[in-house]
Amino acid sequence: MRIRRTLPVVLAVAIVAAAVIVAVQLRKAAPPEPARLLPGADGFLYADFSWVRKTGNNGKPLLPVTHDPEYERFIQETGFDYERDLDSVAFAVHYPQSWPGGGTGGDAPEPRFSEVFVAHFNSGKCSAYLKKIATAIENYNSVDIYTIPISGRVVRVAILGVDTVAASNHDDPAVIRGMVDRSRRLASPFAGPQFLRRFYKRVPLASPVWLIARIEPAAPAFQGWSAVFPRTADLVLSASYNPLLLRLRPGMLHVRAEAWADNRDAAETIADKVNVFLALFRSAEISVGSPGSDADIRALFDSLQVRQEDSRAVLVATLPVGVFRKLVDSSDQLPALAAPAKPEPQPQPTAKKNPKAKKQGARVHAPQ
Repeated sequence: MRIRRTLPVVLAVAIVAAAVIVAVQLRKAAPPEPARLLPGADGFLYADFSWVRKTGNNGKPLLPVTHDPEYERFIQETGFDYERDLDSVAFAVHYPQSWPGGGTGGDAPEPRFSEVFVAHFNSGKCSAYLKKIATAIENYNSVDIYTIPISGRVVRVAILGVDTVAASNHDDPAVIRGMVDRSRRLASPFAGPQFLRRFYKRVPLASPVWLIARIEPAAPAFQGWSAVFPRTADLVLSASYNPLLLRLRPGMLHVRAEAWADNRDAAETIADKVNVFLALFRSAEISVGSPGSDADIRALFDSLQVRQEDSRAVLVATLPVGVFRKLVDSSDQLPALAAPAKPEPQPQPTAKKNPKAKKQGARVHAPQ
């Protein structure tokens, strides 16, 4: 009798445990929460800045911003400093409908963008700032959507939570409204655009930066890409690190790029063209003979490998974080390069007067 009573309890516990395990696995395979808020698009970019704080950057931001008076005023009014407070960001890129292959950008003549920012900010100060610069405010699903004109376009901004802000310059207001709706059911592991969910499974775990996009070599924005991509392809680019080795080897990121082509022949063409470019670069480096070249850049190119896997062309490499740090250091010199010091005026040598030459010059320049 006791066994009959215990069996249902054990069965119920097993079912609940299995459901929890399945839910955890689904959440691991799902895109990050900011990316799941994005609308359907033709390209997606995600960046998590917390890994920079873990690896360290000598006290410097990875992507520094010039603190001009306008940006300083923005910091004072909102309390938000990009370099200090931004945790992660997710972008959606909407191609124009007129592009080859179509797009999600509607009738816009150029690409449109939708973004989700996760950061530390003062929601009260940010709301006051948005109200001051907005030309219209729409309350949708208990969330204020601010309409702000910027550079001839309309940008809509919504504060979705204590640490989340959404924005979009898509012409259709339903895009930002959809982001508001998705923020109410964010816990669903099945949320997110279909194109994103289809290829996110190819992004390695612990990837602070990744890109998923459709490459249209015939489109204006992809001018020059036809040298590598003969036809439309889907690109998955990621940079990942091993969390267990982060403290032992903090300076290495593993880069992986996968180009999904229509068939094996197209993938082989992409891989062959990339290998040709790499061979040309390496032969040029050898012919020039530059023993003093940057060690991090050399390590990056030495680690590059390209291969074909069925209908995919795959590139792998090891990227030293020192490359980013050098970019940060070089940015400190930009003001000096932009405004070089004017050379001191040199005294001009005085030529001896030659009356005969003066007369000849007068005859040459005399009007006919």
